[in-house]
Amino acid sequence: MSEHALENVGRATPHATPPASEKSIKNVVLVHGAFADGAGWRKVYEKLTAEGHRVTIVQNPLTSLQDDIAATLRVLDMQDGPTILVGHSWGGTVITEAGNHPAVAGLVYVSALAPDSGENTAGQYEGFAPTPNFTIDVGDDGFGFLNHDTFKIGFAADASDEDAAFLRDSQVPINMSAFATPVAHAAWHDKPAWAVIATEDQSFDQAMLRHMAERAGAEITYVSASHAVFMTQADVVSRVVHVAAEHALATAS
Repeated sequence: MSEHALENVGRATPHATPPASEKSIKNVVLVHGAFADGAGWRKVYEKLTAEGHRVTIVQNPLTSLQDDIAATLRVLDMQDGPTILVGHSWGGTVITEAGNHPAVAGLVYVSALAPDSGENTAGQYEGFAPTPNFTIDVGDDGFGFLNHDTFKIGFAADASDEDAAFLRDSQVPINMSAFATPVAHAAWHDKPAWAVIATEDQSFDQAMLRHMAERAGAEITYVSASHAVFMTQADVVSRVVHVAAEHALATAS
């Protein structure tokens, strides 16, 4: 696969993606993951707004799953119609629960976790290959930062040294107990889903990402990128979000 190659895999159902609905969805809500904040979505935001979307970015406190869900629901309450909800990494767990909000018409997982009902984030790793370059240093207060020495290779290998250093030094720590909190009801059982999987991701085993996306019935796009795909491959991510906005209403009907 070349550096910018894409491979689309159909939804894990007998049906192909239907033609675009007559009314494309305008609203998009972006949810960041652990060790980051909403600023990483800047390029995706710019591309989607240029295409006419109304984009809002959630700032997760990363203090608990329920706190992050609450932050996302506040933003969803502000939307004026059907909305595409997008999550990166830990943000995938957040949108899996917050996606039950009635405004949400479709879900987009960007190298993201997608637990099933009753499952937690930590359990998704079981049975899959370890990721030794993704090292979390946990403090006495239970909050974790990504290790500075392995940050670039583990999180943002395809970013410039300057961008990777900024991401590293502007980390938002997460309360590690959040990873043990189960999802009550996985919204992907009821809402159509799309997924972007970074093939050079050193944070998650690609087989784990594929397993979760296929289980959610997501239409998958593979792209050569690191875990920071939301930033380094903003063109691809925004394109998938735009496709979801074009098709979600027709897919759900």
